[in-house]
Amino acid sequence: MSSVQPALDLVEAVATRLADPGLVPSGPQDHRQQLAHGAPGIALLHIERAANGLGPWQRAHDWLAAASQGPLTSGPDSHPFYGMPALAHALACAADHLPGSYQRALDAMDRQIEVDVGRRLDTAHRRIDAGRLPRLAEFDTIRGLTGYGAYLLRRDPGGATVRDVLDYCVRLTEPLTHDGETLPGWWTSTGPSGSADERFPGGHANTGMAHGVGGVLALLALAARRRAVAEGQRGALRAILAWLDRWQEETEQGPAWPYWITQGELRTGRRASSELRRPSWCYGTAGLARAQQLAALALGDAGRRIAAENALAAAITDPDQLRATTDDGLCHGLAGLAHVAIRMAEDAHPSTVGRIRAAIPALVAAICRPDSHLARTATAFTGGSGAGAGPGLLDGAAGTALALLAAGPATPPRSAWDTCLLIA
Repeated sequence: MSSVQPALDLVEAVATRLADPGLVPSGPQDHRQQLAHGAPGIALLHIERAANGLGPWQRAHDWLAAASQGPLTSGPDSHPFYGMPALAHALACAADHLPGSYQRALDAMDRQIEVDVGRRLDTAHRRIDAGRLPRLAEFDTIRGLTGYGAYLLRRDPGGATVRDVLDYCVRLTEPLTHDGETLPGWWTSTGPSGSADERFPGGHANTGMAHGVGGVLALLALAARRRAVAEGQRGALRAILAWLDRWQEETEQGPAWPYWITQGELRTGRRASSELRRPSWCYGTAGLARAQQLAALALGDAGRRIAAENALAAAITDPDQLRATTDDGLCHGLAGLAHVAIRMAEDAHPSTVGRIRAAIPALVAAICRPDSHLARTATAFTGGSGAGAGPGLLDGAAGTALALLAAGPATPPRSAWDTCLLIA
């Protein structure tokens, strides 16, 4: 495709700009341990390039060393994108290509992570037994048990802790009765930020991949495809899919799913608003299409698989939805759309794969435009606060460059860096 070489040139420029941890703006102190914004996420770019023979392993080592300087946070103050689990993900990606390297550190981290997950699971089951509603951070991909499940599934898919996480996910899909009202088991009493929000009286049911049941769906499906199965897993997959079917909206461009459902909407059975929303990884059609494709593959449902793939193709070719996507990053920008499309194309039905692949070059070209966030980052960081600013994984240059690298001849990712997003 004509966009490949400009993309690879831009990735090279970004990687050069991010070569030395001492010369990259570090941001707040806690960014050292953050997968989303800090050193572990930037290390992933250099790991993936080294795994493909496109850059030196020394850069990856330097960033991993930068991430591990000083004490690492574990226990209740850590989560999949912060502290020990964040560094463990990056180390595991490197260790896959460097036999023997980092093994002692990874073994120690894995033991601690399993202890932390066990404690979280105990707390979660007590909460369910008591009939209380969960917090988003109990189960979501970024901070919760779904994110831990993504890491553990990769490290030890047949392990007891993976099975325990899947058992919990199955329980999470069972309805709860709260204040006399039957709610889905993942209903939270807060707003999408995880804090009390007057815009969400009575709370909400979050559908997103980052903070909602979309991530749970993806984990259950990925586990099933890796033959990690818990009792009731197929029923849990179907329960989440039924919820998404209930709230699916038909638009002129194709099907779409809301970011969340409020208490008022649940009671009336109707969406209060059908405003256009960007089809990102973290929320909306792109991430949910991938989760449903994975679920369909796990269940052997060819019709749902094709429908999910067509939904993604429609979203990433609709000018209105693309205009609503105003940044380049992985989380909610063009890089996320491109990377979800790449992963979906790998598993797509012959009737849809061409449509998905045909849309990727335009997404890549948009990211590589001269005035893009990434192009500016390749020259110098501005320190701006806009979406896509900074060097990190989720919103910044490292993640966008990783998506561009996957769009070139190096696909699919060799280091499994994107398993933390639950799309692979």
